[in-house]
Amino acid sequence: MRTPSTPESSAVADQTRWFAEEIQPHEVALRGYLRSNFPSVDTDDVVQESYFRLLKARAKGRIASSKAYVFAIARNTALTVFHRRRIYSSVPLGELPNSAVLEEKSDVSDRVNDQLRFQLALEAIDQLPPRCREIFRFAVLDRLSTAEIVRRTSLAENTVYAQLAIGVRKCSEFLRERGERT
Repeated sequence: MRTPSTPESSAVADQTRWFAEEIQPHEVALRGYLRSNFPSVDTDDVVQESYFRLLKARAKGRIASSKAYVFAIARNTALTVFHRRRIYSSVPLGELPNSAVLEEKSDVSDRVNDQLRFQLALEAIDQLPPRCREIFRFAVLDRLSTAEIVRRTSLAENTVYAQLAIGVRKCSEFLRERGERT
């Protein structure tokens, strides 16, 4: 005898079907992309976090291109993990030499403020359109030259400059709206 389905079980079944049909077929390619572009990041963690974010986004509305969306989420997640590593030390505070713990001209509030401003800047960058965000991350976070960005993206140099200008303008607006001076 079959049990009657509830709206919740129907939604779960629909989500399971969607995930199996739209996302899982791309997992091998996604993992390969992450390994080749972010070799120092734990691929399993990034894929898991990306799936979590993807499911949250899908719950809020329809996703036009599941493959493109999961790759974009994975890329942004990997970049976030990569940049967090550069900010936070894996060495426990007690194991650092005193000179690394105490800086003469910096106090804890300055460091916390700097970290909060950096997070706000990352949020500003994440709000950019996809191509602009990619170019802006290459230039600002990865510190790549315009020539290197052109080589990696196969875009015209003028396009890279235009996208950087758009990124600067939109990030400045984002930060000003949140009370930051730019």
